[in-house]
Amino acid sequence: MSDENKDLGDKAKDLGDKANEKFEDAKEATKEFAEDAKEKASDFAEDAKETAKEFTESAKEAFSGAGGENKKLLVGILAIILGSLGVHKFLLGYQKEGFILLGVSIAAYVLSCVGIGLLFVWVPSVIGLIEGIIYLTKSDEEFYNTYQVGKKPWF
Repeated sequence: MSDENKDLGDKAKDLGDKANEKFEDAKEATKEFAEDAKEKASDFAEDAKETAKEFTESAKEAFSGAGGENKKLLVGILAIILGSLGVHKFLLGYQKEGFILLGVSIAAYVLSCVGIGLLFVWVPSVIGLIEGIIYLTKSDEEFYNTYQVGKKPWF
């Protein structure tokens, strides 16, 4: 039986050595996989940063066209719809004129409870309607030169 035990011990030792070899192989394969994963993650992160940078630049270009058709169209439509509140004046950068329209509208609505405000409620709306039509009928270049470069606040 002692010979059998020696044979079993040798077999166990051989199996242990084989298991250690397989373990070392698995360990090495895991290291290689981790390195490949790190490289791929790094490449992906770089690509994501480049894409985000390109998106940011294109978004800046899209929204920096302040003198273009988009601002003219936006301001013209807002002047027609919300002209009495002076929203179009605020978008063009005319805070003083925007507050004047807003103040007259609020005062007219408050005074309409008394009756005298009914005479003034329509004035800011008509001003906004007229300005909206003027904005929309001007060419892009004329609109930009008149209202954004020339800073003409009324009509």
